[in-house]
Amino acid sequence: MATLLLTGVMFWIWRGTLKSAYRAERLSKAGKHINTFAEDLKELLDSNLYRLLMTPSMFFITALTILPLIFMICMAFTNYSKIGNHLVLFDWVGLENFRTLFDSNSVLGSTFWRVLGWTLVWAFFATFTNYFAGMILAVVINRKQTKWKGFWRFCFVLPCAVPMFVSLLIMRTMLQPEGAVNVLLRQLGLIADGTSLPFFTDPTWARVTVILINIWVGVPYTLLQLTGVLQNIPTDLYEAATVDGANSVQTFFKITLPYMFYVTTPYLIATFTGNVNNFNVIYLLSGGDPVTDLASTAGSTDLLVTWLYKLTIDKQYYNVGAVVGILTFIILAVGSLLTYRRSKSYREEGGF
Repeated sequence: MATLLLTGVMFWIWRGTLKSAYRAERLSKAGKHINTFAEDLKELLDSNLYRLLMTPSMFFITALTILPLIFMICMAFTNYSKIGNHLVLFDWVGLENFRTLFDSNSVLGSTFWRVLGWTLVWAFFATFTNYFAGMILAVVINRKQTKWKGFWRFCFVLPCAVPMFVSLLIMRTMLQPEGAVNVLLRQLGLIADGTSLPFFTDPTWARVTVILINIWVGVPYTLLQLTGVLQNIPTDLYEAATVDGANSVQTFFKITLPYMFYVTTPYLIATFTGNVNNFNVIYLLSGGDPVTDLASTAGSTDLLVTWLYKLTIDKQYYNVGAVVGILTFIILAVGSLLTYRRSKSYREEGGF
């Protein structure tokens, strides 16, 4: 694949040199001035500045994004994986990997559908719990009756100053069977001695735990986003509503909420997409555990992205991992585009 890419680059350079030579020949025949090499270099800082600035970016995008993506797509149609203690020399198998993954009667197929279902559930709750919790805080703090607004914003935004992976690892340690939370609950007599709350050992507890902790680490960012939206809602809308006799609940549901949904729909779509691929929260908190089916390669809290990581790094099933990556991309791309194009933010741009 790298050879094909380099061949394409060389062809593009060759084509550019031919066009440049042809242009120089036409200028020479017409008796016009032909730029010297030094003049061409000067143009890179003037009329051709866009080429100077965009070329390095396009090089790294091609080398670090496009080329690996093409390589992954090609790998999905092979049997390249670890068998026994060694990697096989791959053969092209067509759509066999896709059929295996869609077959709910196979181990990989049943795991895929289970992980996909939990991924969508996780993304929904992780997105909207953060959104509505951040909205409530933003509305309460932004009220005229609330004093010390800056202090309250500082308190809720303070967790942003701590790197997220540090916070997640601390919470993971605290919620272990012998962690600080269970020890404290035993000392207070809220749970019996010798027992522990199964934060990461029971599937249901683990899923609820990661959603709640995601609220804690995610609400500060949502609060900052929605505070800016609230402060930009025209005050004359509220004044007109007050004159018409609307109370605070009515103004919230008729003015504040529609305006916030209208402005933040692209943000919600991006947040949902990010939560589908939220590797850090799941991997650092639960590691995808607990594993209830020993034949499965995924745990109860594994998302598609963490399962893909385990398939490729731990199991070295590169072909299946490539298929999971392609399907994740297709699901997110199609879902995001359809949702955005059907939203008022797209259909009625500037209409609020």
